[in-house]
Amino acid sequence: QVQLVESGGGLVQAGGSLRLSCAASGSFFRIDGMGWYRQAPGNQRELVAVITSGGTTTYADSVKGRFTISRDNAKNTVYMQMNNLKPEDTVVYYCNAVVQITQGNYRQYWGQGTQVTVSS
Repeated sequence: QVQLVESGGGLVQAGGSLRLSCAASGSFFRIDGMGWYRQAPGNQRELVAVITSGGTTTYADSVKGRFTISRDNAKNTVYMQMNNLKPEDTVVYYCNAVVQITQGNYRQYWGQGTQVTVSS
């Protein structure tokens, strides 16, 4: 079993910054992709940013130039620095990890979600 524990959400004024963290723990062979998704009430969960184990990143157009995803493979942790936050960034953010439990045996895991609220 793999657990993803998120931290770093909260309340910030528009134009401010927050840093989200997500640490993976448990028994597994390797973590491949890690990333962040977000979901507003009544909407589908959408990709915000993902990063491969080799460091290749992908961002949603809405956050390009404002958010930066990074990871520390030694700590099994992914981060997302969010700058110039906007009220429309207000939503619950979920950490995601694609994990090889054993070599070639893939599972996808989600964190519990962390609320980000941006006031105007």
